[in-house]
Amino acid sequence: MKLNANHLNSLCSIAIEAAEAAGKHIAETRPLDIRQDKEGDNLASQVLTEVDGQSQDIVLRILEPTFAEFDLALLTEESPDDGSRLEKDYFWCIDPIDGTLPFIEAVPGYSVSIALVSKAGVPEIGVVYDPVEHTLYHAVRGGGAFRNSKPWKIRDHGSQLQIITDRSVAEFPYCGQVADALGARVKAQGGGVMNAVWCLESPPACYFKFPKEQPGGGCFWDYAATACMYTEIGAVVSDMSGNPLNFNAEYNRFNRVGILFATDPELARRVIQLKEQIQP
Repeated sequence: MKLNANHLNSLCSIAIEAAEAAGKHIAETRPLDIRQDKEGDNLASQVLTEVDGQSQDIVLRILEPTFAEFDLALLTEESPDDGSRLEKDYFWCIDPIDGTLPFIEAVPGYSVSIALVSKAGVPEIGVVYDPVEHTLYHAVRGGGAFRNSKPWKIRDHGSQLQIITDRSVAEFPYCGQVADALGARVKAQGGGVMNAVWCLESPPACYFKFPKEQPGGGCFWDYAATACMYTEIGAVVSDMSGNPLNFNAEYNRFNRVGILFATDPELARRVIQLKEQIQP
């Protein structure tokens, strides 16, 4: 089933309802059962709480009618990938709590992220809800980006360039090398979703991960929603060679190609150039 603009707007409204409902629950709940039993190359990607599952249940309960009506597949962090996304025309791509570690620590940087992605790997809808600031971000492909339902534009650039990234990335020497070359300040606190959002909130800024062979580097659900927003707001999202990200490849991680979110094309070009010098 091919979705038109009306379909996408309707599905976006449902995704907003789901993200806000899950976000409200997260804001009112503290984790009790904290486990370190997920796969990952750092603590932030390994920890899991009972609230992650509760948030997913809330999201799926609200999205459930759309699966049959629009013949949609599902990819979500807290459930196995059944491969149906490779067969159907579209799939929901969900991270019920991105930034579980900041959530456990009760610091900003966690969010609910919901995207609708086409079979071709293009995000058609992106919805993010920040339970700390109670801020909603959303975008529909071709329809613009919005912050709390108002058109969202990148404000005038400030003077201090920021690299906003994950704690694990900040520990790699390449992050410091890029920061030194750009004269940038490094902020390392949030999950991938809020890091990308914070870049748009405080330009000039970028968020990146260099390619690596080891598993990790983020999955589709970490970046699909914000990638839609970046495209609609006129910012840059790509792999670390400047190529478009494919959000429906069989392998659902980006460690082999890296990721780059930048608030303007010149900044993206400079980061990619530095990557080639540091990691040829």
